[in-house]
Amino acid sequence: MGMERISVPVATRAPSGQTNAYVLGRDRAAVIDPCARHERVDGALASRSLAHVLVTHHHPDHVGGVADYAAEHDATVWARRGRESAFEAATGVAPDRTFTGGTEIPVDDGQLRVVETPGHAPEHVAFATDDGLVCGDLAAATGSVAVGAPEGEMRAYCCSLRRVIARAPDRLFPGHGPVVDDAGETCRRLLAHRLDRERRVEAAVAEGSETLPAITDAAYDKDIESVRDLAEATVAAHLEKLAVEGRVAWDGEHARPPSA
Repeated sequence: MGMERISVPVATRAPSGQTNAYVLGRDRAAVIDPCARHERVDGALASRSLAHVLVTHHHPDHVGGVADYAAEHDATVWARRGRESAFEAATGVAPDRTFTGGTEIPVDDGQLRVVETPGHAPEHVAFATDDGLVCGDLAAATGSVAVGAPEGEMRAYCCSLRRVIARAPDRLFPGHGPVVDDAGETCRRLLAHRLDRERRVEAAVAEGSETLPAITDAAYDKDIESVRDLAEATVAAHLEKLAVEGRVAWDGEHARPPSA
């Protein structure tokens, strides 16, 4: 099946200021992450028969065009099973059908296969195609993606990266930025980045930092004031992971070594 990547300007904290919408197929096409109503998406869909509207997750910068394109093309709207209410709250549309990991969705003469990739958001999924993996905010060609408490879950995110490494897709088609040709290397880079930050957070607690601001200051060696809210949410997600693993004690306000 053919695929078109369309970068759309939206309100997003991604450095590019844009989110990628993907249009796959022609006679029985799908749009993934229709982030906004936009003339370039309109043009891509004008010559196609749109059958499916899908999203990787519910964040506003990925779902803004769901209602418009679903209504205009009378397409089937899909959501992750068990997340229907959250999907409707985010998009304004009740889903027609639901999927789980492994669900196959027909596009032209091929299939999209749903891959579970929670972490950035609890409902996050990716879609496997013949060409690679449409991966939403699991990965990006450069930098990292936000995994911040209370919604983001660091243990799940690390597991999702490992799952994709094991699948070994040829390419990643991310929610922001260019296509990733070195899928395995990029996922390993992101996993190493998270584990390095985790070590810094654990060390900060071991050295006596207790509060979220103090641990964040110790865990970052660069100026983070312009993104302090994201940095603190990330550190909180790391602390939650470390607490579950018994490596720190964390009550949501104060952290201590596990034996303290």
